[in-house]
Amino acid sequence: MRNQALFALLAAVLAPLSVAAFTPHAYAKPVYVGVDGDNIAVSGYDTVSYFDGDGVPVKGDAAFAVEHGGAVYRFANAANAARFQANPEAFMPRYGGHCAWAMSRGYLAPGDPLAYAIVDGKLYLNFNQEVKAKWDEDRAGYIAAAEKNWATMPDDAKFGG
Repeated sequence: MRNQALFALLAAVLAPLSVAAFTPHAYAKPVYVGVDGDNIAVSGYDTVSYFDGDGVPVKGDAAFAVEHGGAVYRFANAANAARFQANPEAFMPRYGGHCAWAMSRGYLAPGDPLAYAIVDGKLYLNFNQEVKAKWDEDRAGYIAAAEKNWATMPDDAKFGG
């Protein structure tokens, strides 16, 4: 019964998650903003922090929030927020923050901000560390497949569909 209630809650929360986001392809796609009912992208992690220093992501602060494409991105400081605003596409995770491996298979799944990789200057998230390990076995192949699938992903796509 408890699992059924959790599933019903998740289904109710996930159903409206077709938030539009600007992509390099210049058309709207769903952005993964989490399952807690808010519109915070990348679970509140500062996307600029993935590209700085040691590349360890840090949580952003609501005081340094930037709305972009229907989602709110949080940053650790004003400088990171300004860098994002100047060039959002450079710091946004690919596939709207959805799992890169799942996208290579043609469906949406949540991206974990701690299961990530930077490949050719782009941020990719995966569902968890186990999925990331599989994705790491053939990053180039999975990215090529994901790019094709993302290009045809409906704007109103839902998880698992």
